Amino acid sequence: MEEATLPRMSSEAAPTPGVERTWWLRAPAVLVAPRAVFVSLRDESPEATEERQEPITAIVGLAGIAGVLGTPVARQLLNDASMSTSLVPVWAFLGGVFYALAFYWIGGALLFGASRRLGSEGSWRRSRQVVGLAAAPLALSLLTLWPVRIAVYGEDLFRTGGNDYGRGDAIFGGIYYAALAWSVCLLVVGVRAVHGWTLGRALSAVAIAAVVPALIVAASVV
Repeated sequence: MEEATLPRMSSEAAPTPGVERTWWLRAPAVLVAPRAVFVSLRDESPEATEERQEPITAIVGLAGIAGVLGTPVARQLLNDASMSTSLVPVWAFLGGVFYALAFYWIGGALLFGASRRLGSEGSWRRSRQVVGLAAAPLALSLLTLWPVRIAVYGEDLFRTGGNDYGRGDAIFGGIYYAALAWSVCLLVVGVRAVHGWTLGRALSAVAIAAVVPALIVAASVV
C-alpha cells in the first residue's frame, strides 16, 4: 500500500511544468493586462510563488541592465582610455546585476514597509514580486529601444563630446524616461490590485516607498 501511494504523493508535491510555462507567458502580459497579472500574486502559497520566481527574476535582470545603461556613468565610459568597446557589455551586465539586486531586494523591502504602514498583511516576497513585474517596461526597453539607440550612435553613446547629443538622442532619452514612468504606473496598479486598495491608498504606499530613493538621488545631484 505504501509503495502504491508514493508516486501519487510525489506528483502532487512537484510543480507541474505546464504551470511554470504559463508564468513565462503571463509575466510579460503585465504590459497589456496588468491588473489580472498582479491579482494572481495574491496566491502566496509556496508552489505559486516558486512558479513565478524565474520569469520575474528574468524581467528584473533585463531591467537592471537597461537601468545601468541609462545612467550618466554609462555616457562617459569610453572617456577612460583603459575602457575598451568590448568591455562595455561586460560592464553593463555586471552593473545591471547590481542594479537588479538593489532594485528587487531593497525596493521590495521599501514597498513592503510602506504597505505595512498602511495596513497590508502581505509578505515581503509578494512586495518584491510586485516591484519585479512593474519593471517590465524597462526590460522591454533593453530589447527594443537600446539595440536601436546603440546601432544609431555606436561608441558615441558611451563617450561625452560625440555626435549623440542632438535632437535624435533626446527623442531616445524621452522614450527611456517614458518607460520609467510606465514602470511607476504599473507599480501603483500592482499595489492596488494585490491589496484591493483604492487608488489614493496605493499612491500613498508607492510615495512612501519612494522617499528614501528620492533623497539619495537628490543628494547625489547636489
